Amino acid sequence: MVMPDVPATTRDRLLDAAERLFLEKGAEQVSVRAINSAAGLNPGAVHYHFGSREGLVTALLERELLPLWAERLETIAERSATDPDHGPGPEVNALVAAIVEPFEELSTTAKGRMLCHLLARFVLPGLRPSSVSPWFSQVPFEVMLARAMPELPAREIADRWRLAFTLLLEIYGHPLTPTPAAASTPPETSTVISFLAAGLTAPWSPKAV
Repeated sequence: MVMPDVPATTRDRLLDAAERLFLEKGAEQVSVRAINSAAGLNPGAVHYHFGSREGLVTALLERELLPLWAERLETIAERSATDPDHGPGPEVNALVAAIVEPFEELSTTAKGRMLCHLLARFVLPGLRPSSVSPWFSQVPFEVMLARAMPELPAREIADRWRLAFTLLLEIYGHPLTPTPAAASTPPETSTVISFLAAGLTAPWSPKAV
């Protein structure tokens, strides 16, 4: 039995229009007015449904990126909570791999590179997207690192994750290019994973007073 197509919601129409325009022109060149027009909606539609352009971008990133990360990260988080003696090395390596591998997959397509660039533009300047998902914040990552390395103080854990995410977004958040060949080639995935895991699990000692 063929199921009928489910009509797109107004939010989906706006998100689809934004995605298409961001791919065609680059996110920096696309106005809210253009998104409303491309979706065939009135000039206030984006603000009515998302509150702002930033709200629309957050919703687009959440819709497109969360399915790539959520399941594998939740699995690791559950294991971290139930097996605290697993050891920092294997656990942190698995966590970093679960974060890095989707970035590598995204970097192979124009749409994926656009989404990474959009994410980098929101996070690197210090903005934190308002999202219903905990995976769009550092909190769950800090909790898992704290379980793996209980000797680290909270400030050190937060600093290490901030450095790790900044590096990831610098690597994979390059501007939109039409083909993978035209983009700057990121390091080997295994190199990125090893480098980040080594930084997150590096020995720590309190500052001498």
